[in-house]
Amino acid sequence: MNIQRAFILAAGLGLRMRPLTLYTPKPLLLVNKKPLIEYHLEKLAKAGISEVVINVSYLAEQIQKKLGDGDRWGLRIHYSVEPEPFETAGGIAHAKAYLKGEPFLCVNGDVYIDYPFEQLLERYRQLPADLLAYLVMVQNPAHHLEGDFSLVDTVSVDAHCSVDEKQQTVKKVVMKEAGHPCVTFSGLSILHPSLFERLDQTAGKLAPLLIDAMKKDKVLGELYHGHWCDVGTIERLQSLDAVLRGP
Repeated sequence: MNIQRAFILAAGLGLRMRPLTLYTPKPLLLVNKKPLIEYHLEKLAKAGISEVVINVSYLAEQIQKKLGDGDRWGLRIHYSVEPEPFETAGGIAHAKAYLKGEPFLCVNGDVYIDYPFEQLLERYRQLPADLLAYLVMVQNPAHHLEGDFSLVDTVSVDAHCSVDEKQQTVKKVVMKEAGHPCVTFSGLSILHPSLFERLDQTAGKLAPLLIDAMKKDKVLGELYHGHWCDVGTIERLQSLDAVLRGP
């Protein structure tokens, strides 16, 4: 199935980034002279995505004004405005009318990752049609050494699927399991709207929904070794900026 839509989570308050986020929403903070969220939009356009839903709440008007309708990237942007942040799953449930009941690429607006989105979409096309989620995982960063989930049991995929050298094999994603290293969810995934069908338009986290799907063996993923950064503090923002600026 060809995926045409993406969701960027951008409604957070950015409390840990203050004072930078007192007057600027976190997705618009500059990294190498470019708003963080624009890296996602460029990659989505390159991957052939046509429509992008962005949930906004805190300083929403700034994001809407800066990004507009998405025409400059060849995208059509829809804004899902939340009176207050609904958290990850709640935000997606609030905007599910835009998703047309089809799987969509989802990415946190406050992460940077150099994973080629077109490669993720190609990989997803090789996977079982009844999959509820495909998660891109990374090694645990220093600020999250406990990790989120474990990867177990390699899953066969179509031999014609091109695989970048930085990618690992597809595996089942499960709750932390003894004997298997824990890894961290990168914030990049492909999700099926049926994950959210029983969730109303209120605050809610994504993890419990994923755990329920894991119990049904409906979540797969891979471990990515490329460049990833959770831009959750001013120090990490400055570090990422220095890396992208180069020598």
